[in-house]
Amino acid sequence: MTPTRKLELKRLACLIRMGVIEGVYNAKAGHPGGSLSAAELLTWLYFEQMNIDPQSPKWEGRDRFVLSKGHAAPVLYAALAHRGFFPVEELKTLRKKDSFLQGHPSMKLCPGVDMSTGSLGQGISAAAGMALGAKLGGGDIMTYALLGDGEIEEGQVWEAAMFAAAKGLDHLVAIVDNNGLQIDGSIDEVNSPYPIPEKFAAFGWNVIEINAHCFDEIEAAFARAMQFNGKPTAIIMKSVKGKGVSYMENQVGWHGAAPNAEQYAIAMEELNAALNALEGEAA
Repeated sequence: MTPTRKLELKRLACLIRMGVIEGVYNAKAGHPGGSLSAAELLTWLYFEQMNIDPQSPKWEGRDRFVLSKGHAAPVLYAALAHRGFFPVEELKTLRKKDSFLQGHPSMKLCPGVDMSTGSLGQGISAAAGMALGAKLGGGDIMTYALLGDGEIEEGQVWEAAMFAAAKGLDHLVAIVDNNGLQIDGSIDEVNSPYPIPEKFAAFGWNVIEINAHCFDEIEAAFARAMQFNGKPTAIIMKSVKGKGVSYMENQVGWHGAAPNAEQYAIAMEELNAALNALEGEAA
């Protein structure tokens, strides 16, 4: 990855974060914390990694993405909008009655959404099924799934993990957003899933650990994932919940709350400052 491309990806991640804030502010509801923590990951997937076509969202040969932690829909919508699946202005309609951008992703409503999700634990099962279908079809289609670290407390996640390893689904990559917080508090206090890497390894997966906000580490992780044969891959990314908005960072209260007008202004001011700094570097 060239320095110029890395700067562009950082700029896109910043724009995606702004889209998250725009959406939840206008909706007066939503889940900003776990959306902001995944901005770099969604940027990488939609602008570097995945073989997709915004002009043909149902193209059969496309790679698939499943947002298993479906409550983080704002970051998925922001990525899809900036990738060209629909106008960025639509992000302001999040959760409105007549909008195709509902509180959880719907494959029937939103262009580019490959699986309707929201019931935690089910998304990774659907992703495993997609990966098995792709394997039986003999193609090169990849399936990616993003899980929350609180979500992996669900037993269904581990049934899917066992299934994926048993079937040798090497075209499946699961990413765990390990920001350490869930709706009721820290994950280690609620129902600790630690140690996460060792658990996936014990279930027969290749495991890679990275910093969720470093594009160099993200690039290296996906390059390694593409080289593995015979096993699914789990990328455990250590992230900061609420990343990019100072008062939201590492604050569990922002798991599922919308900023008021004053908080919205502060968030957008901070993100605009970050964006301007990146554009200054590129100049």
